[in-house]
Amino acid sequence: MKKTDKPILSRRQFAAGATALGLAAPTILRAEDTPETAGTVDIRINSYVAHDWKGYFSNLRKGAILVDTKARYLNFWSEDGKTHKIYPTSVPLTKEMTRLGRTTIVRKRVGPDWRPTPSMKIRNPEYPDYIGPGPENPLGTHALYLSWQYYRIHGTNDTRKIGRQSSNGCIGLYNEDIAELFDLTKVGTQVLLI
Repeated sequence: MKKTDKPILSRRQFAAGATALGLAAPTILRAEDTPETAGTVDIRINSYVAHDWKGYFSNLRKGAILVDTKARYLNFWSEDGKTHKIYPTSVPLTKEMTRLGRTTIVRKRVGPDWRPTPSMKIRNPEYPDYIGPGPENPLGTHALYLSWQYYRIHGTNDTRKIGRQSSNGCIGLYNEDIAELFDLTKVGTQVLLI
């Protein structure tokens, strides 16, 4: 290694170092090498309180999603319990817009279209009445429709919203994360927002 080269840590070295420094339960959410990034580490870290599905669900039938609206992340557990994924999220702007409790995924859609809810139009009359699928769509590339009217887990066309209180009630994920979650979930997957 030349003096000007930056040292590259392996994922294991990074995790061990972070733990030794006493960082609050760091979790590596994404750490992938691609041909373009070979030899570097591309990670997103989110400090959070670890959740176990058993504290929130009686079973994993059809899988389970737990959204922690205070910590702003989503946990997914597969039906067989072998897959556990954690994704950073956007959450509603205010307590009044936040719906908590149990629901399920009732529909899944690639390339969703968007219409503002009646309350959105009152708050923001400048909103268009309709946006079709595509890069300008606020729902991003994929949407998981919940049994609660107007509520969804979806992607976003504005990645600055992730990790913030920024939505009108829905839970937003990066488009690559919602695409992965979309493939992992089923109609009927249990969802709990806390």
